[in-house]
Amino acid sequence: MRFVAGADEAGRGCLAGPLVAAAVLFDLERLRPADTRSLSKLDDSKRQAPAMRAELYPVILRLAAKVVVVSRCAPGIDERGLHVTNLAALRDALAGVACPGCICLSDGFRVADLGFEQRAVVGGDATSAAIAAASVIAKETRDRYMRRADARHPGWEFAQHVGYATPEHREAIERLGVSPLHRLSFQSAAYQQLSF
Repeated sequence: MRFVAGADEAGRGCLAGPLVAAAVLFDLERLRPADTRSLSKLDDSKRQAPAMRAELYPVILRLAAKVVVVSRCAPGIDERGLHVTNLAALRDALAGVACPGCICLSDGFRVADLGFEQRAVVGGDATSAAIAAASVIAKETRDRYMRRADARHPGWEFAQHVGYATPEHREAIERLGVSPLHRLSFQSAAYQQLSF
Protein backbone atom coordinates (compact mmCIF):
# COMPACT_ATOMS: atom_id res chain seq x y z
CA MET A 1 0.00 0.00 0.00
CA ARG A 2 1.49 3.31 -1.08
CA PHE A 3 -0.98 5.86 0.31
CA VAL A 4 -2.26 5.92 3.90
CA ALA A 5 -4.69 8.57 5.14
CA GLY A 6 -5.45 9.05 8.82
CA ALA A 7 -8.09 11.18 10.52
CA ASP A 8 -8.70 12.29 14.09
CA GLU A 9 -10.42 15.12 15.92
CA ALA A 10 -9.73 17.47 18.82
CA GLY A 11 -12.16 19.24 21.12
CA ARG A 12 -14.80 16.55 21.29
CA GLY A 13 -15.11 16.79 25.07
CA CYS A 14 -14.82 20.57 25.42
CA LEU A 15 -17.39 22.94 26.85
CA ALA A 16 -16.34 25.72 24.47
CA GLY A 17 -14.81 26.16 21.07
CA PRO A 18 -14.95 24.26 17.81
CA LEU A 19 -14.58 20.60 17.08
CA VAL A 20 -11.59 20.31 14.74
CA ALA A 21 -10.99 17.26 12.56
CA ALA A 22 -7.86 16.74 10.51
CA ALA A 23 -6.78 14.21 7.93
CA VAL A 24 -3.23 13.54 6.82
CA LEU A 25 -2.21 11.60 3.71
CA PHE A 26 1.24 10.00 3.59
CA ASP A 27 2.79 8.75 0.36
CA LEU A 28 4.92 5.93 1.74
CA GLU A 29 7.01 5.72 -1.42
CA ARG A 30 7.98 9.36 -1.08
CA LEU A 31 9.10 9.18 2.57
CA ARG A 32 12.85 8.72 3.02
CA PRO A 33 14.43 7.05 6.08
CA ALA A 34 15.25 10.50 7.50
CA ASP A 35 11.59 11.50 7.11
CA THR A 36 10.48 8.36 8.93
CA ARG A 37 12.86 9.19 11.79
CA SER A 38 11.40 12.71 11.94
CA LEU A 39 7.95 11.20 12.39
CA SER A 40 9.03 8.63 14.99
CA LYS A 41 7.95 10.93 17.86
CA LEU A 42 4.31 10.82 16.72
CA ASP A 43 1.84 9.67 19.35
CA ASP A 44 -1.63 10.45 20.57
CA SER A 45 -1.61 14.27 20.81
CA LYS A 46 -3.25 14.14 24.25
CA ARG A 47 -0.20 12.28 25.59
CA GLN A 48 2.30 14.75 24.14
CA ALA A 49 3.57 17.94 25.71
CA PRO A 50 2.47 21.11 23.91
CA ALA A 51 6.09 21.82 22.93
CA MET A 52 6.35 18.43 21.19
CA ARG A 53 3.10 19.00 19.30
CA ALA A 54 4.34 22.42 18.20
CA GLU A 55 7.59 20.84 17.02
CA LEU A 56 5.85 18.07 15.08
CA TYR A 57 3.25 20.34 13.45
CA PRO A 58 5.53 21.81 10.72
CA VAL A 59 7.26 18.45 10.23
CA ILE A 60 3.92 16.81 9.43
CA LEU A 61 2.93 19.65 7.09
CA ARG A 62 6.25 19.29 5.26
CA LEU A 63 6.22 15.48 4.93
CA ALA A 64 2.53 14.81 4.28
CA ALA A 65 1.34 14.49 0.69
CA LYS A 66 -1.83 16.35 1.74
CA VAL A 67 -3.41 17.76 4.91
CA VAL A 68 -7.01 18.90 5.38
CA VAL A 69 -8.47 20.57 8.49
CA VAL A 70 -12.22 20.83 9.08
CA SER A 71 -13.74 22.92 11.86
CA ARG A 72 -17.28 22.81 13.24
CA CYS A 73 -18.52 25.68 15.44
CA ALA A 74 -20.35 25.44 18.77
CA PRO A 75 -23.78 26.44 17.35
CA GLY A 76 -23.45 23.78 14.65
CA ILE A 77 -22.57 21.16 17.27
CA ASP A 78 -25.58 22.24 19.33
CA GLU A 79 -27.87 22.02 16.30
CA ARG A 80 -26.71 18.67 14.88
CA GLY A 81 -25.38 16.92 17.97
CA LEU A 82 -21.79 16.11 18.85
CA HIS A 83 -21.54 12.58 17.47
CA VAL A 84 -23.16 13.40 14.12
CA THR A 85 -20.99 16.52 13.80
CA ASN A 86 -17.87 14.55 14.68
CA LEU A 87 -18.49 11.80 12.11
CA ALA A 88 -19.30 14.34 9.39
CA ALA A 89 -16.14 16.34 10.13
CA LEU A 90 -13.97 13.20 10.06
CA ARG A 91 -15.56 12.14 6.78
CA ASP A 92 -15.10 15.57 5.19
CA ALA A 93 -11.45 15.66 6.26
CA LEU A 94 -10.76 12.16 4.89
CA ALA A 95 -12.62 12.92 1.66
CA GLY A 96 -10.33 15.91 1.21
CA VAL A 97 -7.13 13.84 1.28
CA ALA A 98 -8.20 10.44 -0.07
CA CYS A 99 -6.82 9.36 -3.42
CA PRO A 100 -7.07 6.25 -5.61
CA GLY A 101 -5.33 3.30 -4.01
CA CYS A 102 -5.24 4.72 -0.49
CA ILE A 103 -6.48 3.23 2.73
CA CYS A 104 -8.39 5.59 5.02
CA LEU A 105 -7.97 5.14 8.77
CA SER A 106 -10.00 6.92 11.43
CA ASP A 107 -9.50 6.94 15.17
CA GLY A 108 -12.21 4.91 16.84
CA PHE A 109 -15.15 5.66 14.56
CA ARG A 110 -16.03 4.37 11.12
CA VAL A 111 -17.23 7.21 8.91
CA ALA A 112 -19.78 7.12 6.09
CA ASP A 113 -18.66 5.44 2.89
CA LEU A 114 -15.92 7.35 1.11
CA GLY A 115 -15.46 5.08 -1.89
CA PHE A 116 -12.03 4.05 -0.57
CA GLU A 117 -10.89 1.19 1.64
CA GLN A 118 -11.54 2.28 5.20
CA ARG A 119 -10.87 1.07 8.73
CA ALA A 120 -11.79 2.40 12.14
CA VAL A 121 -8.86 1.82 14.48
CA VAL A 122 -9.59 1.86 18.21
CA GLY A 123 -6.72 3.71 19.89
CA GLY A 124 -5.44 4.53 16.41
CA ASP A 125 -3.74 7.75 17.46
CA ALA A 126 -1.31 5.60 19.46
CA THR A 127 -0.78 2.91 16.80
CA SER A 128 -1.00 4.56 13.36
CA ALA A 129 1.42 7.29 12.26
CA ALA A 130 -1.20 8.75 9.90
CA ILE A 131 -3.84 8.98 12.63
CA ALA A 132 -1.30 10.31 15.16
CA ALA A 133 -0.26 12.98 12.65
CA ALA A 134 -3.90 13.97 12.16
CA SER A 135 -4.31 14.07 15.94
CA VAL A 136 -1.38 16.49 16.27
CA ILE A 137 -2.64 18.72 13.44
CA ALA A 138 -6.19 18.82 14.86
CA LYS A 139 -5.10 19.49 18.45
CA GLU A 140 -2.48 22.10 17.56
CA THR A 141 -4.86 23.90 15.17
CA ARG A 142 -7.64 23.97 17.74
CA ASP A 143 -5.41 25.08 20.61
CA ARG A 144 -3.98 27.92 18.51
CA TYR A 145 -7.51 29.06 17.68
CA MET A 146 -8.55 29.00 21.35
CA ARG A 147 -5.47 30.96 22.42
CA ARG A 148 -6.35 33.65 19.86
CA ALA A 149 -10.02 33.58 20.98
CA ASP A 150 -8.90 34.43 24.51
CA ALA A 151 -8.26 38.04 23.44
CA ARG A 152 -11.74 38.35 21.86
CA HIS A 153 -13.48 36.75 24.85
CA PRO A 154 -11.60 37.93 27.95
CA GLY A 155 -12.36 36.48 31.35
CA TRP A 156 -12.92 32.83 30.44
CA GLU A 157 -9.15 32.19 30.21
CA PHE A 158 -9.43 30.17 27.00
CA ALA A 159 -5.66 30.42 26.48
CA GLN A 160 -5.12 28.30 29.59
CA HIS A 161 -7.73 25.53 29.31
CA VAL A 162 -8.61 25.83 25.57
CA GLY A 163 -12.27 25.11 26.35
CA TYR A 164 -11.95 21.97 28.48
CA ALA A 165 -13.97 21.65 31.71
CA THR A 166 -11.29 22.62 34.20
CA PRO A 167 -12.16 24.01 37.66
CA GLU A 168 -11.02 27.45 36.47
CA HIS A 169 -13.25 27.26 33.41
CA ARG A 170 -16.26 26.19 35.47
CA GLU A 171 -15.61 29.08 37.88
CA ALA A 172 -15.47 31.54 34.96
CA ILE A 173 -18.82 30.24 33.67
CA GLU A 174 -20.33 30.69 37.13
CA ARG A 175 -18.98 34.24 37.28
CA LEU A 176 -19.54 35.40 33.67
CA GLY A 177 -22.08 33.01 32.18
CA VAL A 178 -21.40 31.60 28.72
CA SER A 179 -19.60 33.13 25.77
CA PRO A 180 -20.53 32.77 22.08
CA LEU A 181 -17.97 29.92 21.98
CA HIS A 182 -19.75 27.75 24.55
CA ARG A 183 -21.70 24.67 23.53
CA LEU A 184 -25.11 24.91 25.11
CA SER A 185 -26.25 21.36 24.35
CA PHE A 186 -23.72 19.79 26.73
CA GLN A 187 -25.17 18.36 29.93
CA SER A 188 -22.41 19.74 32.13
CA ALA A 189 -22.38 20.48 35.82
CA ALA A 190 -20.69 23.73 34.85
CA TYR A 191 -24.01 24.91 33.38
CA GLN A 192 -26.33 23.87 36.21
CA GLN A 193 -26.49 27.30 37.85
CA LEU A 194 -27.33 29.02 34.56
CA SER A 195 -30.70 29.47 32.91
CA PHE A 196 -30.85 29.53 29.11
